[in-house]
Amino acid sequence: MRSCDVLIVGGGPAGSTAAWKLRREGVDVLVLDRERFPRLKLCAGWITPEVVRDLDMHLEAYPHRLLTFPRLRVHIGRLHVPIPCVQHSIRRFEFDAWLLERSGAPLEQHNVRHIAADAEGFVIDGAFRCRWLIGAGGTRCPVYRTLFRELNPRASELQIVTLEHEIQYDWQDSDCHLWFFDHGLPGYSWYVPKEQGWLNVGVGGIADRMKRGGQDIRQHWAHLAAMLEGRLAPGARYDPSGYSYYLRGRVDVVRSDNAFITGDAAGLATRDLGEGIGPAIRSGLRAAQAIVEGEPYRLEDVTGASVGSIARSMLGRVTRASVFSGRRARTPGGGPAHGLRHRDQ
Repeated sequence: MRSCDVLIVGGGPAGSTAAWKLRREGVDVLVLDRERFPRLKLCAGWITPEVVRDLDMHLEAYPHRLLTFPRLRVHIGRLHVPIPCVQHSIRRFEFDAWLLERSGAPLEQHNVRHIAADAEGFVIDGAFRCRWLIGAGGTRCPVYRTLFRELNPRASELQIVTLEHEIQYDWQDSDCHLWFFDHGLPGYSWYVPKEQGWLNVGVGGIADRMKRGGQDIRQHWAHLAAMLEGRLAPGARYDPSGYSYYLRGRVDVVRSDNAFITGDAAGLATRDLGEGIGPAIRSGLRAAQAIVEGEPYRLEDVTGASVGSIARSMLGRVTRASVFSGRRARTPGGGPAHGLRHRDQ
């Protein structure tokens, strides 16, 4: 049986960041992931200045594709607003593998199925033993499923569903574009160029509101694809795939004895733009600090601050509501903006 001090289930941004922090403190860490890295990961794939600082990341030394946006172009009805900011797009295929390699932690490809707690810690599938356990396996994380599902249930009204595709494409417009509430979508669509001829486009919204409104995510995808054909990406060919995750709600329990959940396993995506990379990285750091330094595992400051402030500023000026608010604001063109329902948690 393989033993370690800390076992991390999931090698994405939350898990690799926790491993990086722990390894720098000399902790014996093992990462398990069901996939082999580099692996395909659907994601719009932008990172904020807060992410860069949290990771102590030097952009000029990053060895893969990275494109910096000096602004976001936000579209609400007939209003088109350039929002000054600094954001960076990356390819998750490259970024996640780089984070994991940089951590220096060993990785074993393993699909976790059974977790048992005993007096000495945890036993995973009868093959791994650890004193501390970090769940960083995303929405379907087995650590959440086994140890936290009843302690920290998810709210169905906070579930986001998406369709997106990342393709090689010789884009001409290097700005990131976001379309809010288009055609009644309870969420937004995006166009995110990546360096050296890659492009991610997608659509995401609250699943519960779409279902109650008789909407289908594929209808919104078709509308986005038609719009891009005529404006930003003529001739592009897509084969979109989907996934779902949860916006941040009332995160009651994220630590149980020596077990933690982080990132999407805890449902930490921001309520304004559904940004998950920043909260995943910061929660991974907080979990590592709790283990190494004995600090409480607190998530009050685990946010995607830069993207969130942009959304709050933009929507404060335009609709006086956040993207995922329950109020129905009006666009400057007079049409409903279709705000999204949520509950404070």
